[in-house]
Amino acid sequence: MIIRSARVVLPDAVGPASIEIDEGRIVDVTRGSAARFSADDAESADGAGVLDFGPLLISPGLVDTHVHVNEPGRTEWEGFDTATRAAAAGGVTTIVDMPLNSIPATTTVAALEAKRSAARGQCHVDVAFWGGVVPGNASELHALVDAGVRGFKCFLVPSGVSEFQHVDEADLRDTLPVLAHRRVPLLVHAEAPDHLRHAGGGDPVVYAHYAATRPPDAEVAAIELMVRLAREFGARVHIVHVASAEAVDVVAGAKADGVPVTAETCPHYLTFTAETIPDGATEFKCAPPIRETRHREALWNGLRDGALDLVATDHSPAPPSMKCPGDFMRAWGGIASLEMALAAVWTRSDPAPGAAMNLASWMSERPAALAGFERKGQIAAGFDADLVVWNPEEHWTVDPETLQQRHKLTPYAGCRLRGRVKTTFVRGVRVWDGGRIVSPPTGQLL
Repeated sequence: MIIRSARVVLPDAVGPASIEIDEGRIVDVTRGSAARFSADDAESADGAGVLDFGPLLISPGLVDTHVHVNEPGRTEWEGFDTATRAAAAGGVTTIVDMPLNSIPATTTVAALEAKRSAARGQCHVDVAFWGGVVPGNASELHALVDAGVRGFKCFLVPSGVSEFQHVDEADLRDTLPVLAHRRVPLLVHAEAPDHLRHAGGGDPVVYAHYAATRPPDAEVAAIELMVRLAREFGARVHIVHVASAEAVDVVAGAKADGVPVTAETCPHYLTFTAETIPDGATEFKCAPPIRETRHREALWNGLRDGALDLVATDHSPAPPSMKCPGDFMRAWGGIASLEMALAAVWTRSDPAPGAAMNLASWMSERPAALAGFERKGQIAAGFDADLVVWNPEEHWTVDPETLQQRHKLTPYAGCRLRGRVKTTFVRGVRVWDGGRIVSPPTGQLL
């Protein structure tokens, strides 16, 4: 099969190209307008088909390394079928599932196998798994790496679910030598518990009251701890969902000193600001919280200058009843955005000539590198034929009822976004087209 367009996002340029695919892998990329084939050519090439997408943009499929699928155990929150449907609809061709909020949490090999069993035969895109670091499971880490997890996730503050306990410095000192030896990353929810503030007597309907309980200095203190430990042990540390300007500065300083630290932010931090969140609108609650405009601009600058490496969704759904409308203090903290991520980031990106390449770097190539996927994240010979075909100029309004995620509550409801996914290919198989899933579940467990 040959897929071509006038605009293909290659590692070093955007322009006309033809992508030749065989058995799910890209075998050749031919650049330039001369790469166009006639129908007769296609019919004579051993029956190969040619799909010409004209002016639509073809980018490498997105790789989302921060997804909470929640199956088994909390499948009523989300599940592999609905999560991967949403991924395909959003041009995401590979997800890496977080070790919580499923039951059991992915902190042992037995739990990993339970999760794989639940996922098997349900996935519309490729799926891999992070393991979990919790107090007392350091002896499980080698076996989990051997069983195929791509790295590990930990919390420095309570996670919100009892089966995934947060760790302290002593736990990290048991863990990091193992991860450094196995050369896999530790993904860290970086907020320091002694910097969180009690709710006090404030009004739980007021967003600013909730945000004040998780100030930027909680992020800063936690990241400083992780930088110190990463330097000491030579372990790869990845800071998830960076939300504050001060946190960006700490990561930038660590990188300048050669510490093996990487970091991500999320579409909601790049889109929304605290000043515009209505009181009582708990669909916006997440942790760390969405902060003021100056923080959003610092996050964008951090992406542009390399302090931040990538964008991942932190897709964290829950039943609408758990969002406790009107009460930020009781509401579950999590935003489901797999389907909107590409458009949300593109909407606020600079309209510069290299914008599509930046997007591919932040949401495809670098996430693939974090998870150790050697054949994901680029349109190049030898890579999996994971492709998203989209119209970067098309505007659309988010209608929650059309979303593929299990529950439709979203802070993006009614948002006018730019960039519409048309077709998604996973290893050369067209899985999303014309606004619907068009193939049986063919995603692989990586």
